[in-house]
Formats: sequence, C-alpha cells, structure tokens
Amino acid sequence: MHQQLRNIMTSNVFTINENQSVQEAAAIMSEHNIGSIPVVNDNGQMTGIVTDRDITLRATAQGEQAQTPISQVMTAQQIVQATPDMDADQAAQLMAQQQIRRLPVVENGQVVGMVALGDLAVDHQFDDEAEQALSSISTPSKPQK
Repeated sequence: MHQQLRNIMTSNVFTINENQSVQEAAAIMSEHNIGSIPVVNDNGQMTGIVTDRDITLRATAQGEQAQTPISQVMTAQQIVQATPDMDADQAAQLMAQQQIRRLPVVENGQVVGMVALGDLAVDHQFDDEAEQALSSISTPSKPQK
C-alpha cells in the first residue's frame, strides 16, 4: 500500500506574498527554521518558491537591498509541485529527478502542504524512497587540493 502525501506532508505551511521583501522572507525562514517558502499572489495562488539559496545568490551576492521584492529573486518558472494524492514513492522520484529537497503540495492552485526529504526519511516505511532521492540529489563533496 502506498502512502499519499496528504498523510505525511506538513500542512502548516508558511507562504509569502510576491510583493513582500527579501528581508521579510529571510525573517520568516529564520523564525521558523525553514529553508524555502512558497510564494503566492493576492488570490493565494502559488506563483513561485523562494529558498535561502535564492536569497543568498540572487539578492545578497548581487548587492540587492533588503526591501527587494521576492518576485525578483524567486523561482517562478517550472515550479515543481506535488498533489495531495501523490504517493511517497512518486514524490521521492520527482524530488530525485528535479534535484530538490522540498516539494510544495498544491491543490487547485493553493498551497496545502510541503513535503521535505526528511518527511520521507522519518517514517521507516519510506527509507528506500528517501535514500533513493537523497542519493540522486546530493553529490558528496571532495576536499579541494
């Protein structure tokens, strides 16, 4: 029997409006110890996702101001997302293929949850799926000579 994402996803997901600032996104991430936030428009429809890496590379490293709108640094094209009825194996395969660690769960355009690689690993039932995804996502680092 395959477990649906609706049964393992985190349903208390913090979102940010596309007009809010990079500083506001970073503050939410810091306060809640999270690495990504789905970005929504005024109607609550998901329009993108912003990660701590996006903020670092697309804002901070480029000298952008803290008040830069999230819409300027978020990933907006080809947003990888799941549905609540997708099973854990499908989600792990998608995460591995797309090289991502966090997967927004969307229903009717609205963010209803988030599945992280850790969610798959917490339940021993999904050890194989989590291991498969992690091995595809993470490349071991090598010391520089």
